[in-house]
Amino acid sequence: MVANTVDEYLAELEEPKRATLTAMRDLLLSIEPGLEQTIGWGAPIFKFNGKNVAGLCAFKNHLVYAPQSNTVMESLASDLAEFKTSKASFQFGVAEPLDRSLVEKLLKARMAEVS
Repeated sequence: MVANTVDEYLAELEEPKRATLTAMRDLLLSIEPGLEQTIGWGAPIFKFNGKNVAGLCAFKNHLVYAPQSNTVMESLASDLAEFKTSKASFQFGVAEPLDRSLVEKLLKARMAEVS
């Protein structure tokens, strides 16, 4: 089944992925309560002022955070050095949410780009 909402997406995940991504969603919304939650490319996307600012996705052996910006990835490269990265996203473990300070840097940098 293809999820139509973030809640549906999370409900389809096995543990500990569900708990970790639920904690990540809660963290994003605690940093910016006005984020809109949507589904894009089959996974949770968070929007600010109609622009994508964060994406989450679960895979077999890892989770992904996508700040929706190559520029943000490049500007925070030193903060992301411990992660496996691509141009637009990075992988993290299935059992533990990312550190709040890192998520805050990523989210605020992307929000500044789209504001």
